[in-house]
Amino acid sequence: MCGIVAAAAQRDVAPLLIAGLKALEYRGYDSSGVAVLGPGEIRRVRAKGKVREMEALYLADPLPGGTGIAHTRWATHGVPSEANAHPHVAGRVAIVHNGIIENYVSLRAELQAGGHVFTSETDTEVMAALIDRRMNQGMGLREAVLVTVRELEGAYAIAVISHDEPGRVVGARRGAPLLVGLGIGENFLGSDAQALIQVTNKMVYLDEGDVVEISRESMQIYTLDGHPVERAVHESELSTDAVERGEYRHYMQKEIFEQPRAVADTLEARIGPHGVLPNIFGIDSDALLQRTRGLHIIACGTSYHAGLVAKYWIEEYARLPVSVEVASEYRYREAVVPADTLFVAISQSGETADTLAALRESRRRGYLGTLVICNSPESSLVREADMKLMTRAGPEIGVASTKAFTTQLAGLALLALELARRNGLDPERYAVLCAELQHLPRAIESALKLEPAIIELSAEFIHRQHALFLGRGAQYPVALEGALKLKEISYIHAEAYAAGELKHGPLALVDEDMPVVAVAPNGPLLDKLKSNLQEVRARGGRLIVFADGAAGMDDMAGHGVMLRVESGGSFIAPAVFTVPLQLLAYHVAVLRGTDVDQPRNLAKSVTVE
Repeated sequence: MCGIVAAAAQRDVAPLLIAGLKALEYRGYDSSGVAVLGPGEIRRVRAKGKVREMEALYLADPLPGGTGIAHTRWATHGVPSEANAHPHVAGRVAIVHNGIIENYVSLRAELQAGGHVFTSETDTEVMAALIDRRMNQGMGLREAVLVTVRELEGAYAIAVISHDEPGRVVGARRGAPLLVGLGIGENFLGSDAQALIQVTNKMVYLDEGDVVEISRESMQIYTLDGHPVERAVHESELSTDAVERGEYRHYMQKEIFEQPRAVADTLEARIGPHGVLPNIFGIDSDALLQRTRGLHIIACGTSYHAGLVAKYWIEEYARLPVSVEVASEYRYREAVVPADTLFVAISQSGETADTLAALRESRRRGYLGTLVICNSPESSLVREADMKLMTRAGPEIGVASTKAFTTQLAGLALLALELARRNGLDPERYAVLCAELQHLPRAIESALKLEPAIIELSAEFIHRQHALFLGRGAQYPVALEGALKLKEISYIHAEAYAAGELKHGPLALVDEDMPVVAVAPNGPLLDKLKSNLQEVRARGGRLIVFADGAAGMDDMAGHGVMLRVESGGSFIAPAVFTVPLQLLAYHVAVLRGTDVDQPRNLAKSVTVE
């Protein structure tokens, strides 16, 4: 959500900043802008809409200069408009900002009482005015930023320039990510490594509360009390090739088809012929996992659905109690934490504001320890957890998560197996489950072959406005995920239910205009699901059934459609059956002409509450 790029260089930086913004478009945004320090002045260009619209304005009147900041905005305060777009300028200062300042109303009132006139509705402009006021009192830019951020309540990542100090950019972070890119004769700030990988692969990730000052030749980080501090330099493994679409029409399609490799990479060197390998959750994980008597899984959105699948696995195979909550709810209630409960956070980005806050809140609640399953090695969640498992999905550009979900399931399956082994699962059963998990990449490859049939099926949804998804057991979260994907990118209202709940209300919605998508792998609940589907047929509902060849399923769809999915076994079936639902959502969205990779109103990494 939102994107920051900043640079201090010997060359004109505006083209670099705009290229960085384009690399961050996947995060979701509604406006963009660039500000560059020229001789004695700050020049900027801003526009509502896509980066290309702002770029056209820049090309018509270029902004020369070696120091600048840029931003893509996702509206929190004020409607999307040029006036509310970043960068914001107050006097001698320009600023870009990710996050939310919670006490901005009182700060804004204080500034207005002192005569400041605001030109936007944003909380960000308040920060620019505060920094400018401090500089009017004789402070340098870095000192003014330090004093100002101490006054702020909420979350922020900022980059600030001033025409009084050409050649310098000051950044700061609390609750939102910010990193430094180190070049030769130039240095950069960014909210995401992808914004900087075109200019450098040497990155420094700022810690919570850090303030940084960069120039062409130097970079220095300070703690919030102003003391210099050193942070480690990392060489990013990200490549520009990894974020190109290649032969695919959209990033989402590319990422769906990358899932066999991504899952294989996640399992590599973590599971072998005799089971899950030791210490895959960290060198000190053995003692914590041995003591674990229960788990609380916290996540948001798609990651929450992955946690729901894990609940079924862990309770069935490890016989440990598991609760799963959305992070935004967990934060604001007093959860009961039984002795020896492990806190598990799941996040693609590792910077999801609610999940990160929940992890920090868990410190005071007496958990045995914390485990993070994440796709971003240098993220705040990973750095702050006791144990971690990286999912190795690689860059995921499409806002609607696909390979992040299946790799999270692979990681959670490893956790379930490790806990099951420690808690007395029959060795023969354990070996069968491990073999199933190792087969998962091939099973996903097989599911991807359904794309031609799903393209044909997707035409049925073009003019639909509603859909129901059904599943039972561990397939119920898969139905939830399928409904989420359809609504995210096609804008069709979709809901998911445990199929046994149909008769308790949702059945009232079923008629000939309501497609009902059922996830029906073979298993102990299949006969129950068949009965639920008969209820849909009896009311004229259009059934679309994904099944794996179980007896009696061939005629279940009636006048609807049945597609056969080779699940590879009941353990891995949730991950396999997710794939055709992803393809269905994707091809429906393509036919409806929506913005598949950047659906309206959504952002990739939700770094505000």
